[in-house]
Amino acid sequence: MENSSLHSPEYLEMAMPLFCKCMSKLPLPALAKLTRLWSQYSVEHIRRMMETFQQLITYTVISNEYVSDSLVNDDEGVVAATKCLKVWCKFNQEEEPPSSELTLQELLGEERRNKNGPRVDPLEKELGVRTLDCRRPLIPFEEFVNEPLNDVLEMDKDFTFFKVDSESKFSFQSCPFILNACTKSLGLYYDNRISMYSERRITALYSLVQGQQLNPYLRLKVRRDHIIDDALVRLEMIAMENPADLRKQLFVEFEGEQGVDEGGVSKEFFQLVLEEMFNPDIGMFTYDESTKLFWFNPPSLENEAQFTLIGIVLGLAIYNNCILDVHFPMVVYRKLMGKKGTYLDLADSHPVQYQSLKELLDYEGDVEEDMMITFQISQTDLFGDPITYDLKENGDKIPVSADNRKEFVSLYSDYILNKSVERQFKAFRRGFQMVTNESPLKCLFRPEEVELLICGSRNLDFHALEETTEYDGGYNKDCRIIKDFWETVHSFGEEDKRLFLQFTTGTDRAPVGGLGKLKMIIVKNGPDTDRLPTSHTCFNALLLPEYDTKEKLKERLLKAITYAKGFGML
Repeated sequence: MENSSLHSPEYLEMAMPLFCKCMSKLPLPALAKLTRLWSQYSVEHIRRMMETFQQLITYTVISNEYVSDSLVNDDEGVVAATKCLKVWCKFNQEEEPPSSELTLQELLGEERRNKNGPRVDPLEKELGVRTLDCRRPLIPFEEFVNEPLNDVLEMDKDFTFFKVDSESKFSFQSCPFILNACTKSLGLYYDNRISMYSERRITALYSLVQGQQLNPYLRLKVRRDHIIDDALVRLEMIAMENPADLRKQLFVEFEGEQGVDEGGVSKEFFQLVLEEMFNPDIGMFTYDESTKLFWFNPPSLENEAQFTLIGIVLGLAIYNNCILDVHFPMVVYRKLMGKKGTYLDLADSHPVQYQSLKELLDYEGDVEEDMMITFQISQTDLFGDPITYDLKENGDKIPVSADNRKEFVSLYSDYILNKSVERQFKAFRRGFQMVTNESPLKCLFRPEEVELLICGSRNLDFHALEETTEYDGGYNKDCRIIKDFWETVHSFGEEDKRLFLQFTTGTDRAPVGGLGKLKMIIVKNGPDTDRLPTSHTCFNALLLPEYDTKEKLKERLLKAITYAKGFGML
């Protein structure tokens, strides 16, 4: 890699692929040694070498046509270059103190206990690192993603190689850094659907053998005005008796309502549960007006089952491909993936405390004399009464000085993000893992991507949605009313656009990959009328009458999206 000629375009066809094949076949100890050697290089040098491999992958993918009997997985040059890129991914992080709740040894033990759980990469095991834990990469993770490769990858076949035939066939999911979140979410979707079908088959088999009529689905019947109690009792019973039932396909029914759940009723169920449980009056979570984010309320009196329920709901949303309107800081997703919260995580979760601690670390005067801080901190309980906590033994007698301020910051951060909410978060994480523990979530997704899976994208590109929308019942993209419709929607403000998405799809967020991945259908629903537009959120279908004027269309549409709620029959 020190040979400058190797980076030239004329070597891409012959020399570079052969070099990659040789390097990818190095014994593991030699590959680890090479990784440690290259980790001492400058960022610019690393980026130059990495870009050479990316250039080879892109050039090869664009130059070839891959069909069903000749997959990109069979292209030795692309596979070898991808394996070489993995080397850079392993040391692509700044040194930072260990902050994992789950050690590498524990992860290995977890893998042994659960064969379908997270796989430990041999190179990571040799180096003693976990790439997905990296918080501050030297080179942004986005630069490792190769979009042309993602475009030609047949994810259904790659998934089969990943789960069934990994010994003889290469799967790009074993190198998840090169895949974008949209491609990886497709792999997760296949895994979830196979699990659902598997649970269905097992249920059918038990019914035949034991003569019991078991339910092949996870059915929840809830009352709209008692949604938390009903969901909590039912899910808690399932979690205690047979947690595997949580991996069945979810069907929700609201008592007294005539909605058949093809996905839309589940979306509203999730939304209502979260609205109830994140209500500040309940006291389970605190809300920060400046960041618009929720955090676990340390003195909360709610029992652990309530937090477990929220964890189950988040897991079920991923498992059933639903997007939730959840507003957590990134540290929550890091902790879900087995990390501890550290000082750096306070920046978005507790910005005021973060700024104070930063000023303490940067202070150039006499810390002990000027600030008069000890290793004892004070907070308020649920009733507003002050309570004190010693960060270390006899903390009230230990002053914070220039010498020990880093220790104070570390202990303070650990208390705020970990110890003070340990009871609540453990219950929350337990619920999440009940649903997701056997999926490849941990080995494929970084915390930022897990947030994207759960919450969707905040970036709403309605022009991309217009490009992919389909029409039925006599409408097409050239109809007058369709042109008026899109002009109207594009003129909406941010809030009305979110209401429109909520009305049509059941959520106000874009899926992974953006609104262009959302298949919306606009169906003609009769001639001009005073009736409002309606929707089938299960199918992302908007039923739109052919209104006479653009003004009437806008008025009717705004009224529909503003006052829509429930699944009653019209």
